[in-house]
Amino acid sequence: MMSNKSVDDYLTDGIYGTRLPKDDERKQFLGTLRERIVIALTIGQVMTDKGLGKLEEAMKNNTQAKLLINGHVANKFLKEEKALADKYHIPYTTITDEESETDIGAVLTYDYAIDKEDIFIKEEVENEPKLSPEDKPTSFIAKLKHWFGASEK
Repeated sequence: MMSNKSVDDYLTDGIYGTRLPKDDERKQFLGTLRERIVIALTIGQVMTDKGLGKLEEAMKNNTQAKLLINGHVANKFLKEEKALADKYHIPYTTITDEESETDIGAVLTYDYAIDKEDIFIKEEVENEPKLSPEDKPTSFIAKLKHWFGASEK
């Protein structure tokens, strides 16, 4: 036998068609749809202060939303998220899907579409553009010459 489909699955597929195209979207976003999301944090962002700050900001402005947490993230990294949810009276649910993998660590979502365009935290470039090693002046004198445009003759 190739699959574990039950008779009910075959009947459901026959009546309603096969699974919805948004099934992949639901797997990625911990069971919800992209159109319902206020903010989505990757597993890495869940573990950072910046991610926590952005989540708190979103919670302050969306107190009617709910928080979905990836059950594959270690509990020690989720204490602050749960404390924030409690602070803003936002219900949270831990979602553990053994059959699919996602890089999403937490999602603040509604039960209906809000169609927010930017749901991800932008990975900002820190400070100024990085110079390549050959562009970097090394000594203090070289830096001064570089700043004042002096050429070495």
